[in-house]
Amino acid sequence: MQKRDVWMILGAVALALVLGIGCLRGGAVATGSWGLSFQNPGQPPTGPASVAQLAQYDAAYLGDTTRKVLYLTFDAGYENGSTAKILDALKAHNVPAAFFLVGNYLERNADLVRRMVEEGHIVGNHTMHHYDMSKISDKDAFTKELQGLEELYQQVTGQELPKFYRPPQGIYSQENLKMAKELGYRTVFWSLAYVDWNNDRQPTAQEAFDKLLPRTHNGAVVLLHSTSQTNGEILDELLTRWEEQGYTFAPITDLFAGA
Repeated sequence: MQKRDVWMILGAVALALVLGIGCLRGGAVATGSWGLSFQNPGQPPTGPASVAQLAQYDAAYLGDTTRKVLYLTFDAGYENGSTAKILDALKAHNVPAAFFLVGNYLERNADLVRRMVEEGHIVGNHTMHHYDMSKISDKDAFTKELQGLEELYQQVTGQELPKFYRPPQGIYSQENLKMAKELGYRTVFWSLAYVDWNNDRQPTAQEAFDKLLPRTHNGAVVLLHSTSQTNGEILDELLTRWEEQGYTFAPITDLFAGA
């Protein structure tokens, strides 16, 4: 191999490294399921896409890490009796939250939805049918899933739906993020969650605290499920413990305050 060929290869490798670093800092976002890697207790985790990558699409998973502030969110695919308790706890602590709802929830639980709004919470778009949205590449079909929920919300509350979107099951693609942004949505992932959604194996209160409290960090976007009986039972104490640790709570609008 001649010296010129060696330099050409080294140059190509260097270019590939530069391009790779660029992607990590703010480039393409791969299709996948949102997951987290916690390296150190009390510190923010890393996600499959970086803060910079998500910001290109008006998306976020982490808030202000310089402050002891939490952003509380709930996903709800159906109602099983825990949401009223959750709303009671939020009201007692004067904590704002966001509830990401699907179509059948709005159809069957209008009173609870109206209560969420009346008590100052944000209702976000979790799509009409909770499909794997990464498999929907057609913009008209994607739009229909979001706009259908907007129409239901308007019927139930008489208001326009706040434009915050959470992909069902956390499954997303770069194209989905782009389409959501084009529709005026901001996509909200999360940086703190635990396995609370399986109603056949609900965690005990202690198991929930053991999972959540050591991983709580500045700027955490917390995902809980309002279908969880455990969450309904522990939320008042969980909020108290966070407050005792010095945390305050902010609405998810603050995630995009500088955008």
